[in-house]
Amino acid sequence: MSGRARRRGPASVLPAAPAFRTRTPGELRRARRPRAHACWDHLYAAPLWPLHGANLGTLLRTCDAVGACLTVPRFPWVPEALERGNTLRRPACVHWTGDPLGWLERQRERGLRVVGVELADEAVRLADLPAAREPTVMVLGHERHGIPPEALDLLDEVVEIPMVGTGAGLNVAVAGSLVLYRLAGLW
Repeated sequence: MSGRARRRGPASVLPAAPAFRTRTPGELRRARRPRAHACWDHLYAAPLWPLHGANLGTLLRTCDAVGACLTVPRFPWVPEALERGNTLRRPACVHWTGDPLGWLERQRERGLRVVGVELADEAVRLADLPAAREPTVMVLGHERHGIPPEALDLLDEVVEIPMVGTGAGLNVAVAGSLVLYRLAGLW
């Protein structure tokens, strides 16, 4: 090199290697279970008084991600709502009930822990909710009215998702997903 230093302009700058390498779809498929899970009878998401259909399909995808089952009422519009919001390639574990209160009573009789997602004075903060070490049902109420008063006595505990904004609550898919990840021990 002569006495003059070479100048490197923008054209000679090599792109830096990315800080993170994302996994390919094939790598993801090989790392996860090869087929849909059968009912493990361990963790249930139970939006028993649903209001908006699209949220059910979204919640079903979260159930698949954490290995939970979804329990929904046999309302005429629910199957289509699950189909519309569900992007899974394989069938997911869905349980149907015609009587939400009766179903909850039967789960308690079976010895399952029943956790409601609700704003209540006695609620546990989401960050303090322990992972489900025993079979557990997570109950979600109506998006406007919450869990009906007649169902509150069927709950073993209540969890609250802290919020600092002006809204009164989250939709069923978001609230259910946050609590499911916590109960599954994945967060």
